[in-house]
Amino acid sequence: MTAAQRKAAARVEDGQRRLDALLDERVALLTALDRVTVLRGFARLVREVGGANAGCVAELIRPDCAVVRWLSGTRTEALAGLVVPIGQGLGGQVLALNRPAQVADYLTASSITHHFDAPVRAEGLSALLAVPVVDPVTDRPVALAYVALRTAGEFGAATIDEMQRAAADLGVALRAAEQAANQSTTAVAAERRRLQVSLHDSVGALLFSIGAQIRDLDEVAGGDPALARRLHRLQAEVAEASGALRESLLALSESTPWRALPVSLAEHCRSFETRTGVHARFVQLGALPALDPTRVEVLVAAVREGLLNVEKHANAGSVVVSVGPAEGGVQVAVANDAAGPAAAGALDAETPGSGAPGARAWGSGLGLARLAERISCVAGRMSFVRGEEGDCTLRVWVPAVARSAPG
Repeated sequence: MTAAQRKAAARVEDGQRRLDALLDERVALLTALDRVTVLRGFARLVREVGGANAGCVAELIRPDCAVVRWLSGTRTEALAGLVVPIGQGLGGQVLALNRPAQVADYLTASSITHHFDAPVRAEGLSALLAVPVVDPVTDRPVALAYVALRTAGEFGAATIDEMQRAAADLGVALRAAEQAANQSTTAVAAERRRLQVSLHDSVGALLFSIGAQIRDLDEVAGGDPALARRLHRLQAEVAEASGALRESLLALSESTPWRALPVSLAEHCRSFETRTGVHARFVQLGALPALDPTRVEVLVAAVREGLLNVEKHANAGSVVVSVGPAEGGVQVAVANDAAGPAAAGALDAETPGSGAPGARAWGSGLGLARLAERISCVAGRMSFVRGEEGDCTLRVWVPAVARSAPG
């Protein structure tokens, strides 16, 4: 092998190592964003942090109820699948108070109920500490973390602080995992829609063309019975294929309007970016509650109008469109980083019917006024926030269930 060949081989080998490292990082990132993997690993982590014999994590299935799902260091399956309602046992107490609590000896403690003495006794546990895992956005518990000793005693303040820090990190990780799952769901839905349009435009058009040609041949077949029979069979097969295509298109379509909402908003972002050259990013901040088609249409119209106003009035370098659950409903936001003279001037006009006294908009056109009327019809609200740097955010919120108008 020549020196040049050895040098080329070395470059290839180095490139392969770099690629392998990137792939390893990707796998690690995807693993970190997987909710189940995060929770399973946390059961082992809290046991190590707490210097305990056993650790476990309970996931909330409702705001008032958790289920123990992940165990570390246990000797039996007595705690697996244990349902912990609010107020019951140590975990139920933590769920009710949303703060850490501990008992020196679970079976004799007077500060808790004793609904779960049997599984605790079967596992041979005595001292227990439980801390809530809180969502950093909603500030509500999403899980419970337990550590336990097989002897009586108390966990020190340093251990409790470490547990709380670990629980805070878990809350952030779970929020990131939820956002990753939502983005993945949206990406899948977008691909389904793309396939639906592609099949309709290509296969659907081809079947229509074949059917039309068969009908033309049938008219000129004349008195040839054999040819007529063959053409009729072909017509039946084309009709059957068309029916199968319709079923496939129906299966690819989104069945619920609120699940299709993120896909529509992401497509509007892509269209805006293609049309204007301004970078537009879409972010889904959580799973959306059920919305009727009217409310979905209002939110889509709000984003469309917000992007249009950015295009017409703001000297923006980038735009972020977000959607997520908020206050028992759904909120969308269109935020831009406009800082030029065009943005400042456009913000001088009040938006009629915005529902927010003194609110300022990107423009004073009729589009925003009509949007405000549509929002009020579904008991929603619209607001504008202008930052010190000239950046602007349009927010529109609608309730998930019908509300009567104030008055």
